[in-house]
Amino acid sequence: MISQIRGTLIEKTPTEIVVDCHGVGYALSISMQTYSALPDIEHEVRLYSVLVPRETEIQLFGFFDKPEREIFFMLTAISGIGPKTALGILSSVTIQELQQAILNGDLRFLNQLHGVGKKMAERLLVELRDKVHAIAGSSTEGIEHSTSTPHSSIQYDAIAALIALGYQKAAAEKSVKQVMNGMSDTQTVDSIIKQALRELRSS
Repeated sequence: MISQIRGTLIEKTPTEIVVDCHGVGYALSISMQTYSALPDIEHEVRLYSVLVPRETEIQLFGFFDKPEREIFFMLTAISGIGPKTALGILSSVTIQELQQAILNGDLRFLNQLHGVGKKMAERLLVELRDKVHAIAGSSTEGIEHSTSTPHSSIQYDAIAALIALGYQKAAAEKSVKQVMNGMSDTQTVDSIIKQALRELRSS
């Protein structure tokens, strides 16, 4: 297993990055938690990784810290949750929010997560209740990096990220537009996506 990637960050979107390791570019799928903690392009980055082989492709997933990767392992070990759904969950909530919901038996909260229905929420409670105690808090909590990305580019990236997480294009466009209409132009891509995810979960 490729457990760690260290190199220069050469491409970055809310759902995927490319890291140059001695001339080889590794594409890694990421969550919003990891995206929020990434440095600017052309800076060095270290990510903890998971290699997932498929019939038609081999996909690499990257995580800014070990706790997020550990939660990813726990989620994908549950029947019915694949890597894409696990990333969607990690993009929707922080590790602390997920821990609290599971420990409190908050089915309503879990059921609102993208890709998690009532039966899956119940399965999360049963299979993770005794495991989440061991997970430390994510170091990405509350981290946001400023950006000078043009307004139109921010909107495009936010919509693309929501579509990649499994939302319909029309719903993604509507939620991003609503969020951006009520926010200042200085907001970052990740802050817009997080708010849009909250809007989509509550709709």
